[in-house]
Amino acid sequence: MDAPDFEKEKIERLRRAMYSRSVSGDIRARPRHDLQENDPNVVEEWREPEVALSGMQVAPALMGTTRRVLWWLLAVSVIFFLTALGIFGYYFTLGSGSLPANPSNVDIVVTGPAQIAGGEATELQIAVTNRNRIALQLSELVITFPEGTRKVTDYESDLLTLRQALGDLESGDRRQGTVSAVFAGSAGDRKTVNVALEYRVEGSNSIFVAESEYTIVFSSSPISVSTEGNAETVSGQPVEFTVNVASNSSAPVKDVLLDIDYPFGFQFVRSRPSPAAAGFWELGDLVPGEKKVVVIEGVMTGEEGDDRIFHITSGSRSGATSTAISTRLASNTYNMKIAQPFLGLAVLINNRGEHATSTNSSDIFVDTKSQPTIVASSESVTIRLDYQNNLDSEIADAIVVARLSGIHIDGAQVYATDGFYRSSDDSVLWDKNTTGGRLGRIAPGEKGSLTFTFTVPSTEDLRAVRDPQLSLVISSAGKRVSEAGVPQSLQSTAQRTIRVATDVGLTTCALYYSNPFGSTGPMPPKAGEETKYGLVFTLTNTTNKITDAEITAALPNYVRWVGAYAPSWEKLSFNQQTGTFTWAVGNIEAGTGITGSSVAARQLAIAIGLTPSSSQIGEQPALVNSVTLRGTDAAGRKIERIVKPDVTTNLTQSGNLSEAGRAGALSTCVDPGFSPGNASVVR
Repeated sequence: MDAPDFEKEKIERLRRAMYSRSVSGDIRARPRHDLQENDPNVVEEWREPEVALSGMQVAPALMGTTRRVLWWLLAVSVIFFLTALGIFGYYFTLGSGSLPANPSNVDIVVTGPAQIAGGEATELQIAVTNRNRIALQLSELVITFPEGTRKVTDYESDLLTLRQALGDLESGDRRQGTVSAVFAGSAGDRKTVNVALEYRVEGSNSIFVAESEYTIVFSSSPISVSTEGNAETVSGQPVEFTVNVASNSSAPVKDVLLDIDYPFGFQFVRSRPSPAAAGFWELGDLVPGEKKVVVIEGVMTGEEGDDRIFHITSGSRSGATSTAISTRLASNTYNMKIAQPFLGLAVLINNRGEHATSTNSSDIFVDTKSQPTIVASSESVTIRLDYQNNLDSEIADAIVVARLSGIHIDGAQVYATDGFYRSSDDSVLWDKNTTGGRLGRIAPGEKGSLTFTFTVPSTEDLRAVRDPQLSLVISSAGKRVSEAGVPQSLQSTAQRTIRVATDVGLTTCALYYSNPFGSTGPMPPKAGEETKYGLVFTLTNTTNKITDAEITAALPNYVRWVGAYAPSWEKLSFNQQTGTFTWAVGNIEAGTGITGSSVAARQLAIAIGLTPSSSQIGEQPALVNSVTLRGTDAAGRKIERIVKPDVTTNLTQSGNLSEAGRAGALSTCVDPGFSPGNASVVR
């Protein structure tokens, strides 16, 4: 079989190389190899071995993620392209790009000072340029100023809007000018001036508007607000502080207002000048350098350590009738702290009562922390004043004054230990002279007591008085040396209320001959036989109304209630098992049954029957006992009194709660024809 052509070519090249002088020298003999037997292991299945691929030939793990990111980028790009295409389409078909004169092609530039002083005249330069390809017709510049802006010409008239006609603006035209105004604001405030150009274009009736804004920053306020007053006060004491409103402007500041927001616990009393409304003052115009002063008085209450803050604002308003500040020009705060009184005062009445709150002296102060003390008419009352120096420094030349006001107290019945009674103003005074020098120097923490007594007016003296009471105001004053070495005057006060209880009268009597129900049976009463009587209860009351009044009484087992009573409108109930009846009186008005009063005495009559036992022969048995009155005095006292003595068959005697106030009310208890010899039971 003939060798292939390439084999022949290979043999031919070898032959030429053997006979070539330049190549034959390079041909070397190759070593010969011995043949060996090879026992191939032939398997039953033929399998071509897999060629292991190197790591560089395997696809990276991040290839899938990269492809997804690329797809997302492609999608976003498509969406962005379509959105931009839509926007441009809208702009040039329906939007402002379709307008013949685009407002964005109108340049409005406003320039002015970086900062301005409130209340001073300020100039702003405004330049308008038309960069549209067509003319702007009937153009008009509209400037809107912030609230509170005034005209430069009179500093009084409000300047809210200014309109300036510019005429036609050809393409490329530029107009510029200045405007002047007096801006109002406090230091640090920012306000905005709006500048707009209104215009028309040929072939359209629409009005187009191009706008721009300019921000004003205030470097100072045209006015200033300052306060003067104590930084500390005592709860309940009157306080006084001063508010100064001064002009900082070189031009007049018109129609200045002052508004004060009072803190919780402050009660306004008066001011100089008086406010136009609650917490609102109209100060009028301020010329350059002028200052207006407002002095405020009131009462501050609170707990020791509390801080009270007054918020003070001054400015102008939007209209002449407005009662509110629309443009703030200046503001300030006034802080006041509730401190402990320098001289603590405690008031004890008849060695009882709570410590009264110490305050600065004031007739308008009402001590809500201590309940009124209730005393009776004609009672002797002892007042003890305990004082203590609460300062860490000495108090010098202390003076304590106790003043009684309300019902009249007889000065001859006032006795003051180490004190002096001053009848001109019903006051008791203690100082270093009356106390032998004790109040001349009071060391830090030192305590002491002062006392005086007086007698409450009698019921007869108080007969025409309704709700009689006394107001006891204890004022103290002294001096201390401050840390700066300056003497300071100090004041403190305590107040208590003393109310006089009403004098309620209840009289119980029995009637036979004047019995409104008619009497039957023997007189004198006979053992084993029933004699009928009438019991009459009469109520009087002097000065204070009594509420929820109730009278209860018990009948002995030998006395029965017949079942009749008068008047019928009174509320009477009877318990057969206990033999007790209850009269629900209700209210007993002040002046009830008192001579000269238009209110008649309250009376109730009931019919009873007495059947005495033989064991009572020669005795005068009781017809009713345990008569008790309960109720509440308007002064705040609970009333519970028992009538003494018991009403018996001796009709010349009656049981009484009080002898006072009975004049002219008890004539019905006199039974004509009755003789004391008929009082005892006979056989």
